Amino acid sequence: MGKQTTMDRFENFRSGYAAIVGAPNAGKSTLLNRMLGEKISITSKKPQTTRNRILGVVHRPGSQIVFIDTPGVHRAKSPLNVRIVDVALSALGDVDIVLLVADVTYSDKNSEMLLIENLKKQKRPVILALNKIDLVENDAIPGIIASWTRTLSFLEVVPVSAKHGTQIDSLLGVMESALPKGPPYFPEDALTDVPERFIAAEIIREKAFRLTGQEIPYSVAVTIDTFSEDNDRGIVEIYGSIHVERNSQKGIIIGKKGQKLREIGEAARLDIERMVGTKVFLKLFVHVQKNWSRDTKALRRFGY
Repeated sequence: MGKQTTMDRFENFRSGYAAIVGAPNAGKSTLLNRMLGEKISITSKKPQTTRNRILGVVHRPGSQIVFIDTPGVHRAKSPLNVRIVDVALSALGDVDIVLLVADVTYSDKNSEMLLIENLKKQKRPVILALNKIDLVENDAIPGIIASWTRTLSFLEVVPVSAKHGTQIDSLLGVMESALPKGPPYFPEDALTDVPERFIAAEIIREKAFRLTGQEIPYSVAVTIDTFSEDNDRGIVEIYGSIHVERNSQKGIIIGKKGQKLREIGEAARLDIERMVGTKVFLKLFVHVQKNWSRDTKALRRFGY
């Protein structure tokens, strides 16, 4: 029997890139993490949590879907937010299909119309995932679908719950069938092309968001100062800095007698340990850099 070639093996295989787009807080990052089965993109109840395109790879028996997670698209004014939205919209030119995620419980008309305007300009197939269906009555869903299908011609509309995993397999199946035929782009064990130190910084930023309630606006950036593996001791040592814009914000992040910073560090350390699969020593510092989110040099230094 002749040796099976790579071409034979992947004769009916499908692979391609998919951009996840949506208004802020539609649940894009939660949906990506659910499809991957791993935590790669940070999540928070606060909109505009995701600031960078994050690539995640979903492996299926007959396909490989390479996801680009984008920041929530909205009509931006500040330099930071303008940059964030540019990142999101530029992703549309680099993909095979677009997954538009919409929140069935809340309609952000301005952001949604901006997205629809941009989706109409490109010729890629668009699949609509109506997220958070666990929060509405079943008989409300047909009306929501009808309202959306009047705005754009979607390849398919799939109601889902990213939180509970409802209809995620159906959504992946629809996406798979829309991909071009071709061999996989990444090896079977690849989940993301993002370095671990980047994900570590994102995890720390997520914990700062989650644990400071409404008190901290989007003036938090995180840099990893050192990320080193000590194989003899079986530990990863990470020193990170949380950057804020005002002294009052620094006080909130640190908390009374350093309690809040310890909480942020402990929660982040546990998530990072799950990611790297070993013990982690994490030390955090807080720095004030006045008005960094309006400073183009600082934006570049913090990776925006």
